[in-house]
Amino acid sequence: MAGSPHAFRFFRAGGVDQVDLSDPEALRKLDALDLKLWVALACPTHGLEIDARTLDLIDTDHDGRIRPPEILAAVAWARDVFPVEDLFHGDDTLPLASVSSTTEAGRAVRESARRVLADLGRPDADAIRLEDVSNADRIFAQTAFNGDGVVTIDSAPDETVRQAIADAITVMGPVMDRSGKPGIDRAKADAFFDQAATYSGWLTLGDVDEVRTLGAATLAAFDALGAVRGKIDDYFMRTKIASFDPTITIGPARAEDVQTLALAQLATDDERVARWPLAHIRRSATLSLRESLNPAWVARMQAFAELVVEPILGRGRGEISDDDWAVILLRLGPFATWMGTRPDLPIAALGPDRVRALAGGPLREAVTETIAKDAGLEAEYLQIESVEKAIRLRRDLLRVLRNFVSFADFYGKRDAVFQAGTLYIDGRSCDLCLPVHDVTRHAALAVHANAYLLYCECVRLKDAEKRTIVAAVTAGGVDNLLVGRNGVFFDRKGDNWDATVARIVENPTSVREAFWSPYKRFLRLVQEQIAKRASSAAETSNKTLEEGAKSVTRPEDKPEPPPAPKRFDVGTVAALGVAVGGIAAFFSSMLATFLGLGMWMPLGIAALVMAISGPSMLIAWLKLSQRNIGPLLDASGWAVNAFARINAPFGHVLTKLAELPPGAKRILDDPFATKRTPWIRIVLLLIVLLVGSAWALGKLDAYLPDHVKARAVL
Repeated sequence: MAGSPHAFRFFRAGGVDQVDLSDPEALRKLDALDLKLWVALACPTHGLEIDARTLDLIDTDHDGRIRPPEILAAVAWARDVFPVEDLFHGDDTLPLASVSSTTEAGRAVRESARRVLADLGRPDADAIRLEDVSNADRIFAQTAFNGDGVVTIDSAPDETVRQAIADAITVMGPVMDRSGKPGIDRAKADAFFDQAATYSGWLTLGDVDEVRTLGAATLAAFDALGAVRGKIDDYFMRTKIASFDPTITIGPARAEDVQTLALAQLATDDERVARWPLAHIRRSATLSLRESLNPAWVARMQAFAELVVEPILGRGRGEISDDDWAVILLRLGPFATWMGTRPDLPIAALGPDRVRALAGGPLREAVTETIAKDAGLEAEYLQIESVEKAIRLRRDLLRVLRNFVSFADFYGKRDAVFQAGTLYIDGRSCDLCLPVHDVTRHAALAVHANAYLLYCECVRLKDAEKRTIVAAVTAGGVDNLLVGRNGVFFDRKGDNWDATVARIVENPTSVREAFWSPYKRFLRLVQEQIAKRASSAAETSNKTLEEGAKSVTRPEDKPEPPPAPKRFDVGTVAALGVAVGGIAAFFSSMLATFLGLGMWMPLGIAALVMAISGPSMLIAWLKLSQRNIGPLLDASGWAVNAFARINAPFGHVLTKLAELPPGAKRILDDPFATKRTPWIRIVLLLIVLLVGSAWALGKLDAYLPDHVKARAVL
């Protein structure tokens, strides 16, 4: 550890000694604090209730996590830029007078701040605000160059370069400039001009007489030929088949196709007609250019005759033979070969003349020089980020330290950065709520926190936004907390969400609740059994009624004879007698034991109660003593370095139960209160008195063991 020794102060919270960061000297010497005394060793940069941009600036390796070396580096850098004391009253401004002029980092921040203020038209300002450097549009909107290596149309020195940049943006797609405007960078520019050179070279190869055999009309002739070439090839192949075997008839279409189209409304551009042969198939290998043609191909054949046949074979030709067709293909073959090598490049959309201008002129050099001029300012404008970093660290760094090096905010009830908000449910508010991305994975680790956890799905109907949270219930009863119950979650921004419990991790919330839990479980079991028996009896009764109704509605059906009475099984009766005798003996033994205690009977009752509730209370005490926030945070991506307990007093702080406000007045006259009657208690008291009197008078001695008879005890 670097730095001279420092007498750090520590405070005790959650059973952990945590460093006190209220002393500026402790921040200066933070690199001397043993990492084993840090409460956390890592945390994510997103999902916390602190400006994510601040955490991104601290995260120098950009892996989405912050660790101690990055924390120490941020503290050291901030210490070089402004006094450490500024961390205790930082806001969204950076007074230039507080920026150090004796360190390299401080001078760089000061110069960059001055440059930004000058660009914004406030060169005489004595402080720079966060909004001045966090809004790039405002900083760079009026500047031609901004150091990002991207040039826009406004960056061009003249109209020719401006048009070249515009063409590059159209062909290659834009790269967004810092000003928010579309532009191009060096990679886009090089790819654009490389395309221009490649396409221009291909155009040059085609500008010779051997390729353009019809001169300037070659391209139009090639297009007209391409429009009908496949159809003419098909026609001559059919005539050859007809000449090869006269018995083979290749008509204009199949009979079923003709029948299908017989009642259809047809047009010259109907695709079904276009699929028919070009003309009627004859054994003579000639093709009329104007007569007896498929109506869908007449216009294209006319263009073919004018642009291809007449320039090559001469005017006045009304038909062509197979040999004429071969001559035409041979004449346009070089052009077709050249077109076959055409590079498939987006720049072709600009047209041959524009491509040649881009490839042959000095535009590439001019655009490249413009980009280099912008990139030359990179070092200067990158310092703007350092100004933003200085403002953000001055405002947020101390809060980061109070939630990383120590948990001072959490235990100081200031709302830690990992607390997502407050859940209101079942007459309580739960302040320890964390965001969750994967409930199953989170619960697998969070269960070791030994806390009662509610995983809730939260929804805002107005924008259909969803999120999942986990809330720790650290106080109060949990009998009414069930999967499916609804509550309301308020996030740290004040927005409210409908929250529904989707999963529960059960753990004790107090020793008092654990005392009653065995009896509650017993009563719940009894209720369930009674409900099952009642449901079964109701089902049997319903079936009986249904059978009775059927017998009434169907009088012709003979009722089934009643089942024969079953004989008593002697063995069953004996077994029942043994069971009843055993139960009676057990209760007699218990009663004898209690009565035999004499004046110690209250202690016996207490011992019985402890025998029932003691194990639950012991388990609850052990779990509550181990309840801590570490596994909850670890499941959310933290690396907690201490056993940060949530004891009972702190649990009542994190989960607040409903209480009447101070000074509230209660009107106890409840018109719907249950009317109390003393008769039940009177009857029970009379029974107890009668049994006690009978025992004292010896009336029960004949039924009791010797050592608990009245004459033996009294």
